[in-house]
Amino acid sequence: MMETNSTDWRYTVMPAVFTWLKESESGALEIDFDATQKQAAGVLKAQGKGGSRMGGLVASGTLGENSYLSTEQRLALLKCLSEVAKEYNVPLISGAAAETKEELAKIIEGLATVGVDTVMVMPPKTKAVPSDEEMYAYYALAEATAKEAGVTIMPYNNPDAAGYHALSTDVLRRLSVLPAVTALKISTTDVSTIETLMLENKDLKILAGVDTVTVHAGLAGACGGITGVGTIFPKASVTMQEYVLKGEWDEANKISQAMNSLSYLDAQPLLMEYLKFAMGIHHNDAAGGLRTFGKKLTQQQIDDVRARYSLAKERLELLDLID
Repeated sequence: MMETNSTDWRYTVMPAVFTWLKESESGALEIDFDATQKQAAGVLKAQGKGGSRMGGLVASGTLGENSYLSTEQRLALLKCLSEVAKEYNVPLISGAAAETKEELAKIIEGLATVGVDTVMVMPPKTKAVPSDEEMYAYYALAEATAKEAGVTIMPYNNPDAAGYHALSTDVLRRLSVLPAVTALKISTTDVSTIETLMLENKDLKILAGVDTVTVHAGLAGACGGITGVGTIFPKASVTMQEYVLKGEWDEANKISQAMNSLSYLDAQPLLMEYLKFAMGIHHNDAAGGLRTFGKKLTQQQIDDVRARYSLAKERLELLDLID
């Protein structure tokens, strides 16, 4: 059994919520703040079979249309969702990525003004691969800026995603001890990175970021996770985390397998479009699930998501894990 602190949000699973859109009078898409707030609150209300809930709110991330939003849209969205986070007494978490460390520092300062508590910091968006020292300097300035602004950061290693540089184990190890680094987020299907880091520092806080390997990441030592599929099926996701924390791996794995058909999409290039549509199906708003600033799904993709959602829902119903 993992030693936990029940008041520590890092030992929970946290939803990466979707940004719901609506058509304006001119026919253009705009953020539907009311619908986005309502969905986020609905997820935070959900309880696992053991009575626990999601411990944080991740907004304006990959699943929240982040790469398509202007700075003004992003800050307005986060300010709106900070109200939900405060109501449920959970930290508001958002992402940041930039080409230079100076640009990143300005982004972090802006996020701190709209209620963000922790910033997930992606590696620099540069064509050239940074050296370890350049990567460390990028994150070190982010940490110092966050400390000054009264927030924390979470270095985000996402080596499987196209366009992002991987953080070496050595850089992750060095960053983990900085005062304003609250945790590391490791989003990869190769959980050996988590195991390696935990073997060197058993007190390290690591959050898993890929739904298909949540249980495996927990077995490797991750204390919590950030989930996309759990935003659709929160009761199942929270219950799975409860089993992970208790070391009841067989029970946790049953839930992971039940969600597998949909969790698979969390590791695909169009994860935002796929999972947002599944969320729409789940809430009887398929049309809303297809409204995105991202890619338009083909009919074949739409049919595939429907089939995957239906299979996951059917399996979870057998486990009494549908809200």
